[in-house]
Amino acid sequence: MRVAAWKYPVSIRVNPKPQVEAMIGSISAKLYSDNPTETLYHYTSYTGLMGIVESGTIWAGDIRYMNDSAELRHTADLIRQETAHRISGGHTNPVLLNSFFDWVSRRITNGHMLFGASFRANGNLLSQWRGYSTHGKGVSIGFSPSHILECSGQQGYQVGRCLYNPKAQQTLIAEVVDAVETMAATSKDNSASYVDLFRSIEVDLLRIAAILKHPSFQEEDEWRIVSPVVTDFMTSSVKFRQGTSMLVPYQEFHLKDRESGQMPLEHIFLGPTPNMELSMNSLTLYLTKQGIQPVQGLSYCQIPYRLR
Repeated sequence: MRVAAWKYPVSIRVNPKPQVEAMIGSISAKLYSDNPTETLYHYTSYTGLMGIVESGTIWAGDIRYMNDSAELRHTADLIRQETAHRISGGHTNPVLLNSFFDWVSRRITNGHMLFGASFRANGNLLSQWRGYSTHGKGVSIGFSPSHILECSGQQGYQVGRCLYNPKAQQTLIAEVVDAVETMAATSKDNSASYVDLFRSIEVDLLRIAAILKHPSFQEEDEWRIVSPVVTDFMTSSVKFRQGTSMLVPYQEFHLKDRESGQMPLEHIFLGPTPNMELSMNSLTLYLTKQGIQPVQGLSYCQIPYRLR
């Protein structure tokens, strides 16, 4: 049983905004507190590999346009379930909870921009070869975790491990709603009075949503780099590329070492291909031509190639 309102009796008039903002910020900071220790792999095609190597950057896409954009709606669904559960249990301020869910459902997919790129702790998963690389033309590029952390720090990005466990997600969302509820005893009981508070925690809510993923994706064991929130894309470094059916906003995440000017690679897996020996040879030649020698070399995935 959760109790939160007792902290701020009705007779005490305090400004709830800084308190709630700090509570949500603490939840967000805890989510991003783990640091990766294993090689981080990014699955892509040969074209993607060449683009990354020759530009020294990886594209961090607007999370709303990524393949996994449903995860933002997943967070909204979790909040809907939590607020509905409290209202059905006789919550004393259903206006607050309904206002919060309505605001989240609009802003989480139509508000500020947040950019991210995905890495996997496992560089050789059949599901990832099928989902994130062109058939017969896939690679997974391995980076040192310390290098990704260093690059992220230099560019204001955060590195977070995606959370898949349903109970952990439910507990986390309950903490978010608990934090919002602390304002109930000190705010007027109408939805208009809550908008400023909701806006004050929007940045941290987006960061939280960026690494909450549906449990069905747990096999991926994904780590994600997440950008600072962009509130004004006109003055930011946002670019656009052609997607499958629309223009997709993205930012360039720089991967070159600042001192050497090189992009260090830890390891590369070559995905399933009908011409393993020739493919390994040409990939080796290409990397050598670019002055890149992965620390742990190149490996074939050993997964049989099958025509689709």
